[in-house]
Formats: sequence, C-alpha cells, structure tokens
Amino acid sequence: MRPEEQFEILKGNTAEIISEEELLSKLKKSYETKTPLKVKLGLDPTAPDIHLGHAVVLKKLREFQDLGHEVILIIGDFTGMIGDPTGKSETRRQMTKEEVLENAKTYKEQVFKILDPEKTKIKFNSEWLANLKFEDVIRLASKYTVARMLEREDFSQRFREGRPISIHEFFYPLMQGYDSVALKADVELGATEQKFNILMGRTLQKEYGQEPQVAMLMPILIGIDGVKKMSKSLGNYIGINEPPGEIYGKVMSIPDEILIEYYNLATALPKEEVKKIERGLRDGSLHPRDVKMALAREIVKMYHGFEEAKKAEENFIKVFQKKDLPDEINELYISKDNLNPHGKIWLPKLLSIAGLVSSNSEAQRLILQGAVKINGERVENPLDIDIKEPIIVQVGKRKFAKIAIKD
Repeated sequence: MRPEEQFEILKGNTAEIISEEELLSKLKKSYETKTPLKVKLGLDPTAPDIHLGHAVVLKKLREFQDLGHEVILIIGDFTGMIGDPTGKSETRRQMTKEEVLENAKTYKEQVFKILDPEKTKIKFNSEWLANLKFEDVIRLASKYTVARMLEREDFSQRFREGRPISIHEFFYPLMQGYDSVALKADVELGATEQKFNILMGRTLQKEYGQEPQVAMLMPILIGIDGVKKMSKSLGNYIGINEPPGEIYGKVMSIPDEILIEYYNLATALPKEEVKKIERGLRDGSLHPRDVKMALAREIVKMYHGFEEAKKAEENFIKVFQKKDLPDEINELYISKDNLNPHGKIWLPKLLSIAGLVSSNSEAQRLILQGAVKINGERVENPLDIDIKEPIIVQVGKRKFAKIAIKD
C-alpha cells in the first residue's frame, strides 16, 4: 500500500501524532527502501490483566502489522520494578522481579487476542537496562535537567504540595526513553497520558545521534461508569479475558452518551458504519438499547468468537429482559463449620464466603441498597438465614450462585 494510504489508515482514531509530517516521511522512506518501520509499545506488567483501554493501543499496533511493519512489544520487567509515576500522587510500591514476571506471563497470553503472534517481537527491557554500568547511568541522567523533569504535572504537583518524590522515580522516563535508543525505534505508541515518557524517547534518540521516533498518542477510553478512565483499580473496566457473559453485561451497563466512543475505540468496525450508527442514534431511527446490544455482541465476538457472543446475548435476554435465571449457575457448598449455634449463617458472611462480594462490609452495603436477592426475593437487611434447602443467591445484575450446606 502506498505511504499516503497507510498514513490515512494509521491516523484514524489517534489523539495526537508528533509529528504527522515525520510519520509520512518515515512511511515514504520505508516504502522506497522496502524496510519496515520499527514500532514500539512498552507495557509494565504491574497488573496481570489487559482491558479494553489497553486494547485501544494494541489495535493500532495491529494496523501497523497488517501494513507490513515490525511491531516490538516491550515487557518492562526492569521499569516495572520502579513503577510508572504518571498520574500518581505518591511513590508507587516497588514490585519484585518475581511479581513482574508472573504478571508478564498473563500479558503475553492476552496480547495475542489482538496482535499477530507471527509478526510480534517481544523484548524484556532488562536485556539492555540491566547491563548498563553506573557510568552509563550517569551519562544517561546528564541528558535531562531537574527543571525539565519537574515540568511533568504529577511531579510538579507533588513538589508544590510538599509530597516526597524519590530520585529513582526520575529514572523511569529516562529508562523508558532509553528503550527507544536501544531498539532504534521509528514510532512509539501510547495513551495521551504517556506523552512525557514517549517524548523523552525522542529527546534521548537525538542525544545519542539517532533519528527521533514519531510519538503516536491514542485516546484514553472512558470506563463503564462513563466518568473516569478505564482502570482495574477503579473497578470500571472490561477485561478482554473475562467470561463472555461478563463482558456482554458490562457493555450493556455503559451510559448511552459514550456508545459511539466505544464503537470507535473498542471495535474494528469501519468508520462509515460507525457514522451510520451515530446518525441513526441522532435522528431516532436506532434505539440506544439495540445499538448497545450490537456493541456488546461485537466486543464479545472480537475476544471469544461468534458462538460465544451469540450465547452471551441469548443469556442476557433471558436473564435481564425476560427475568429468567441464567443457564449456568455456579454451585457452591458451605461447610457446617460456618453456621452459628442456631444452624444459621449471617448473610454478609455467606456472600463473602461464596465469592460474590469482596468483604462483609461490601455485602452489607449491597444488601441495604437492595442489590441482593434470595430465590428471586429482594433482601433488605443483613439477616441470619437458614439454608435447609439449596438457595439461589443473586448479587447485582450479573452474579448468581446456587448454595447448599455440605453435610
């Protein structure tokens, strides 16, 4: 494909490219020399799961692969032990090498739901960072000033508020930037919040006599709450490895106002098709519920296949529109040791043991909010309950369990 055509494809859905002229120039040079561009993405495995927010960047990488370019996925086993300070109001806990490598295993398994494994190179940045001598580190640190480092919003805010900034945190952007030097990267991808770190790569490449990489910044996907960025720590995420029914149900919970954003960033549908859906929502010819169901079906299909998407939709209709029970409910047996002297069990404790909530306090809150049902009847007080026969417990819209006492 000609460079101008590649450029138009790659430009789609990006938030910012620094710079567009440089990207087009690199594509032209690649086309003329028949040499693929080296396109880099760094991932610090500080949490083991990849969600739809991460997938926004991974899908752009796949576009580069489909156009014949070389994709290099860097697992930040070395930088991950520091932790990216981006957006943090305090120093992150340093992870052990073992924790980072364990999370990295899951990352490697999940990224190939999006990337082509045959066209993906995976590198660990300890390959070059662990081999730097102290004099190399000093030389690296001399390439940037403290004043420039404090231009970062998170650092400057912490400095103004008198919050501690550890010296090792200054090394994070330097180390991420040095990854680009080590690989001689042509393009680096990341979310908009990674702008400072990615531009550091451009700066260091110039300092080391290399042609600077293009920074391609992708939008941040809003979480299913419709307010904050998608994040596992905020609980507003959709993991690409979650069960089909869970993904489907979570998509159905997103606010109508962000439907088109999800179509653009979380699916691979053509632009014209998304614009047609947007027009239909605007003129009322399409109902938001139907558009949302189509979105949920599309996202499940991307990560679990057509048949699982179909089953997830059928189950959703059965449970949430026809008010039936799901076809598959986990069966759990509770030991008699958990019963009180009267042969009963406190409901919050039962929900916690069953894994339907994370704590007794969360269970009490959900019960008082009316989010817990037993055999289809809403429970509004955290009572002691008697389980003589198996019961079906529902928490929220998507969590079910059939619970019995083990003899």
